[in-house]
Amino acid sequence: MMRQLFWAILFANLSVSLAAAELRKPFPAHWGTPPEIQTQDYVELPDGYGHGSSTLKHWITANLTKDKTTGSAPSPTVLYSQDFEKLSAGPLTEEFMVLGGEFVVKAEGTNKFLELPGAPLDTFAVQFGPGERENVAVRARVLGTSKGRRTPTFGVGLGGVSGFKLQVAPGKKALELLKDLEPKTNVSFDWKSGEWVQLLLQIRQVKEGEWRIEGKAWAQGSTEPQDWMISFHEKEEPIPGKASVLGSPFSGTPIWFDDLLVEKIGK
Repeated sequence: MMRQLFWAILFANLSVSLAAAELRKPFPAHWGTPPEIQTQDYVELPDGYGHGSSTLKHWITANLTKDKTTGSAPSPTVLYSQDFEKLSAGPLTEEFMVLGGEFVVKAEGTNKFLELPGAPLDTFAVQFGPGERENVAVRARVLGTSKGRRTPTFGVGLGGVSGFKLQVAPGKKALELLKDLEPKTNVSFDWKSGEWVQLLLQIRQVKEGEWRIEGKAWAQGSTEPQDWMISFHEKEEPIPGKASVLGSPFSGTPIWFDDLLVEKIGK
């Protein structure tokens, strides 16, 4: 009986779910599923992944080494990262460039995030990170809620005000790719009210005078799509500019943004 109790306690101490980790970005799909049994310590993870157990740290390190050995795509370089945990609740600091809207840092329980209030009903954005032109990606997770038949619109952007934007448009049941305010292409997307959505947008130079704009979106807790969901071929040279998050609170309810990440990617 005592031996069974010992092993039960030991197993409980070793079993830490991935949900307990504070991840700043999702793992590459080709890495597979992270280890289910993890030690109960809490350490900084390599390559800008955030914090988690040492078991997770060793798993990430092994996969990074494998990618380098097999010639897989190199890991992106983190240019900017903000999870708001070290910021005080209230007005934004000077690291952000607010383009309209009363954006503030809010806290709910132990989590902090960026909030765009539910009024006024217009389109607003906030920029962050360095000004980049190409071979760059932006990630963020966003939560919005519907009210009756009214729904919000939200997304992420690259290349400043007139750059490209990846936008979730629940009213159209679509994921859209825009340049400035001009729609370029769209695909069907099933959005659920009150659910965090992960967004990823990148601008990649494919050859001299040609660029590929690619994006994807998926519900938090689900597996990141291995393939790009939406893309656009661009022959006009992108304009350098900051990354951004944007929202239109048409439902009259706040929109939340968290885990902002800007990365330099390979060609």
